[in-house]
Amino acid sequence: MNRKKIVAGNWKMNGLLNEATVLSQEVVNGVEELNSKEKLNDICKVILCPPFTLLYKVKEYLSNSGVALGAQDMHCEKKGAHTGDVSPLMLKDAGCSYVILGHSERRTDHFETNKVVAQKAQAAYENGLTAIICIGETQQQRENGQTIDVCVNQIMESVPENANADNTIIAYEPIWAIGTGKTPTCDDVEEVHAAIRHALIQKMGKENADKISLLYGGSVKPSNAKEFLSLADVDGALVGGASLNAQDFLAIIKSVL
Repeated sequence: MNRKKIVAGNWKMNGLLNEATVLSQEVVNGVEELNSKEKLNDICKVILCPPFTLLYKVKEYLSNSGVALGAQDMHCEKKGAHTGDVSPLMLKDAGCSYVILGHSERRTDHFETNKVVAQKAQAAYENGLTAIICIGETQQQRENGQTIDVCVNQIMESVPENANADNTIIAYEPIWAIGTGKTPTCDDVEEVHAAIRHALIQKMGKENADKISLLYGGSVKPSNAKEFLSLADVDGALVGGASLNAQDFLAIIKSVL
């Protein structure tokens, strides 16, 4: 299956207006240069996911660049008495096409369950957003040999029944590797991604499951990106810390060429 590569930058709770202006402009300039020389947009979709406060401003720099805008979370309701939350309609209004859901930091810090993630993903579908659904195991679960069981369970319970390649991307991020500099081996990543693909096939059938992109995340950086992105069933990367440095992020994007 020839799936287009995807490199998404998750800025997390980082960036003020001036920083975002410089960073987004540098990324766009780099992507446009790669597209003119290497036809990058034919090979890879680039997504930036800044904090809510920066969505409108970053969108200004992404217009007509081929770089898409995503958010880092959302509520499952379109509007209402949900103080501090942001709705899918608000994200669409801000120019988003994508939204990260079920990131381990949301699951841990905000006690989000698989059911909550599935409800949010369904709301994303209904409002024209593509959900980047995150899954991954803790260090303790890995040491206990539970990695596959945990990830498969999260797929089965976090991904809605009507998921497809047009509305869903899956990101495997081992929790113990996020921001730590630690990474699983290539064999480990291939094993988990193969299990995810098999779980998706069980859930929605092979034809549909084979089209869904699977991203790897967890301390992805220029020095290891090419190795990870060349693995079977790894269709791209969800990048955290390295996406806050334009040159590092662009180097990761270049690794798909």
